[in-house]
Amino acid sequence: MITFENALEIINEKIKEIPYPKEPKNLYAPIQYILALKGKKIRPALTLLACNLFQDDISKAIYPALAWEIFHNFTLMHDDVMDKAAIRRGKPTVHKVWNENTAMLSGDAMLILAYRTMTKSEPHCLKQLLDLFSATAAEICDGQQYDMEFETRMDVTEAEYLQMIRLKTAVMLGACLKTGGIVAGADIETLEQLYDFGINLGLAFQIRDDLLDVYGDPHAFGKITGGDILCNKKTFFLVNVLEFCDENDKKNLLFRLSEPNFDPNEKIISVTAMYEKYGLKALAEDKITKLYDKAMRAFELIHVPTERKTVLYNFAEQLIARES
Repeated sequence: MITFENALEIINEKIKEIPYPKEPKNLYAPIQYILALKGKKIRPALTLLACNLFQDDISKAIYPALAWEIFHNFTLMHDDVMDKAAIRRGKPTVHKVWNENTAMLSGDAMLILAYRTMTKSEPHCLKQLLDLFSATAAEICDGQQYDMEFETRMDVTEAEYLQMIRLKTAVMLGACLKTGGIVAGADIETLEQLYDFGINLGLAFQIRDDLLDVYGDPHAFGKITGGDILCNKKTFFLVNVLEFCDENDKKNLLFRLSEPNFDPNEKIISVTAMYEKYGLKALAEDKITKLYDKAMRAFELIHVPTERKTVLYNFAEQLIARES
């Protein structure tokens, strides 16, 4: 059995071995830059750990896991441009180090690299993996589109928000786990249980991310605390406070969201105070707990010896309790 740390070591070594063309330098240097940033490597680790549930030899899962990590970073590179984000993992984003055009084109090259890496998978399961990879990529685009459309809406419901984060975030975690099961030869029912485990874990993970944006330590979190508030991003907190608050508070809140010259620090403080008034932190923590419990119920249905589940059990627990 491997540990999460073992999985990270394997992925980090494989990232170092990625061959890049020498020219044009400014196309490939941003890819090397973002892949070298200190990320959690959650997604490729899930692929390796899922494979390890069923067999000790995880070598056949390494290229699929690496493909997911490259693809994930491609989405981050493009997201940072769309969100005009300045910091990623505590460092300047690619479009700040280079420029937006370079970031978009390098992101495109990363997507191609991700597919090329996935094609190095075992031939007997390659079509199944590519079908899953393509379907998930399309869903993530759907989620990003919903996220952008929500920017101009103040009537987004919690159900719509949950669907958006399912597409934008959770489906990749589910697909990464399912990928490990596919490589290991798991049956269809088990693959769906792995996927459900990942979906609910992913939903809880994103709501935890929303919570950390408001209450996290920016040094540990790797992003500016309150960044979602400043850009009026529809989070679990914002969609629910708009639903629950009284008319006077809603009027004040909408003013803060619509006024471009509102002092940034004051905006963060006042919107956070509104969240606290309506108990949004407790509501978010309760939702995280329910989603985590649902994820674990799916995981418990997988028929492998309990000791083989220990690493993923512990990983899931730590993921939901994270501070960064």
